Amino acid sequence: MLKKIIASNHRMYRQMSDFVTQYNENHIPTTAFQKLLLSVGSATVSLFDPQRADMIATMGETTGTHALKYMRDKMINNPEGSEILQLQPRINTSTVDLNKLRCMPENTLGYAYFKFLNHNKVTPDSRGSVQFIDDVELAYVMQRYREVHDLFHTVLGMPTNMLGEVTVKWIEAFQTKLPMTLSGGLFGAIRLKPKQREQYVKHYLPWAIQTGLNSNFMLNIYFEKRWEQPMEELHKELNIKPLEIINLK
Repeated sequence: MLKKIIASNHRMYRQMSDFVTQYNENHIPTTAFQKLLLSVGSATVSLFDPQRADMIATMGETTGTHALKYMRDKMINNPEGSEILQLQPRINTSTVDLNKLRCMPENTLGYAYFKFLNHNKVTPDSRGSVQFIDDVELAYVMQRYREVHDLFHTVLGMPTNMLGEVTVKWIEAFQTKLPMTLSGGLFGAIRLKPKQREQYVKHYLPWAIQTGLNSNFMLNIYFEKRWEQPMEELHKELNIKPLEIINLK
């Protein structure tokens, strides 16, 4: 038992050290004026080319200080969120055993996450490192937000197409207050195809607003400790009613 505790503590410390090391390697100090220029430039590029993930990430970092403090405080005031802040766990292919998730029961979070990644051909390693946030704790909050984004999709049952992304961005806007998520919801909707726009206005947007306003803070979920949790149970805990079981008539 003692060996297991020591090994567990060692893994936790290593994860914390890994993030701090990565942060120190990638952090680019900037003045308030430089952040303003970066925010305007990245917002402009993102508007015309929403596929520029680097510009969207930059906009999120340079405009999100107040929102990140709000997110951090929400985590500090929650036992599970506070534990996440203290241990700074990471979600990538070196920390998540995808083969193990694949073998879990189909009704669990772990299997649903594996299925989402496999179906959409995405990987947990696709999230970039934080560069322009000067506070290391706030930098971790942003990193965590990025790394659990696909888990938000999984829990919400949303695909990675434009309709799914816009819907998730609206829920994230209510939950996180990040300006980047609000702009993603607003301007992403403009790029929807006519049939998608009809479904968006009729079903997805009302559901996203309702879910965003009424659901519990998802960044307080220590997903890595909940792989075996049934999705139905997690939905109830988060006060989320999946869109597919809502009457769409």
